Amino acid sequence: MFKKKVSGAVVSLSWALGLVASSAAYAGPMDGNSSDVMLQGFHWRSTETSPWWGVIQGKAADIKNSGFTMVWFPPSSDAASNEGYLPRQLYVQNSKYGTEAQLKAAIGALHTYGVKALADIVVNHRVGTTNWADFTNPTWGSWAVTRGDEWTGATGNYDTGDGYSAARDLDHTNATVQTDLKSWMNWLKSSIGYDGWRYDYVKGFNGSYVGNYNTGTVPYFSVGELWTDLNLGNPDAHRQQLMNWIDATGGKSTAFDFTTKGLLQQAVQYNEFWRLKDSAGKPSGAIGWWAAKSVTFIDNHDTGPSSPSGGQNHWAFPGDKVMQGYAYILTHPGIPCVYWVHFYDWGHAAAIKSLIAARKEKGVTSTSAVSIQAADTSKYAAIITGNSGSLAMKIGSGAWSPGTGWTLVNSGTNWAVWKK
Repeated sequence: MFKKKVSGAVVSLSWALGLVASSAAYAGPMDGNSSDVMLQGFHWRSTETSPWWGVIQGKAADIKNSGFTMVWFPPSSDAASNEGYLPRQLYVQNSKYGTEAQLKAAIGALHTYGVKALADIVVNHRVGTTNWADFTNPTWGSWAVTRGDEWTGATGNYDTGDGYSAARDLDHTNATVQTDLKSWMNWLKSSIGYDGWRYDYVKGFNGSYVGNYNTGTVPYFSVGELWTDLNLGNPDAHRQQLMNWIDATGGKSTAFDFTTKGLLQQAVQYNEFWRLKDSAGKPSGAIGWWAAKSVTFIDNHDTGPSSPSGGQNHWAFPGDKVMQGYAYILTHPGIPCVYWVHFYDWGHAAAIKSLIAARKEKGVTSTSAVSIQAADTSKYAAIITGNSGSLAMKIGSGAWSPGTGWTLVNSGTNWAVWKK
């Protein structure tokens, strides 16, 4: 991909020129005006409610009626960890979340209502069945593990990304590993019913391999978790990392917009709403540069507070300001992702539903235009132009109104959304 300088920041030309580096097979939600809204269908402690697949199945109708079009499932393969992030036997779909039959029933229930299911694809690393690297289902040898891994028996090529000490780092340069992973992922589509992928820990291997796997599996949707340190003094460097990764995939995957998450929670916590507007007058997260490839979110199973949300509390959004966050991401471009706990456990379902409904009513999509009206020490306000109307929003304690002709959609403490 070409790069260019914009206000001192290096930006991918893909967003600026409307170009998409992908094949015709990707003429879908990742290439244009996506109206998708994702639900993260679990939290870190979901295995304590067994079977979790039954919980998702039981809420399929409500998920559809709430406006969600995709549900991100936790890792469903057999694993050494309850949560599924230390995968063991990839083809074994009995896990702490339930049996393979229960998994299929949950996906089938969502499909009945036209909702897509995304598998959590953990392919950066793997553990053996009984020891370091006795891999079965599929069966691999020492050649599948990157040289220099904690396991001294590894004989593969050197890693193409960051190491992961809790499991064996897989050698994605190996043709057999690539072929076997694509075969497994296509089996997840054909036999289990998954529609797309959420790639875990993508900083552990080069993004070109995600592009390769998507070319070989043609998912409805794909999103990568590129979670790196954010320097609040230089957010452009952080979102440039996201742009570079998306470019590395050949434009064949979206990425979670960690830049927006970090800036947004800093803004609402410390009244630093000016952080949400960049030097070009655009949103300062990844959505300001390549919104069609950016999945916005407030929290997930890793970042969310440990109590009462069942998260790991690694980078939690201020709990009393969560609805300010949703007032932002559910009105702005990008593909918004709602955290299960915020929706089903924290009492925000009605408010979130109203914002999703307004988003859809006014035709706000992943690439809708944003006109920032205010971004200072007391408030952020913007007008977002959809395909069939507009939304206006304000977060922060400062006063702001879009003027006459607008109808209030919903409001709460330090947030409000209008439609026109």
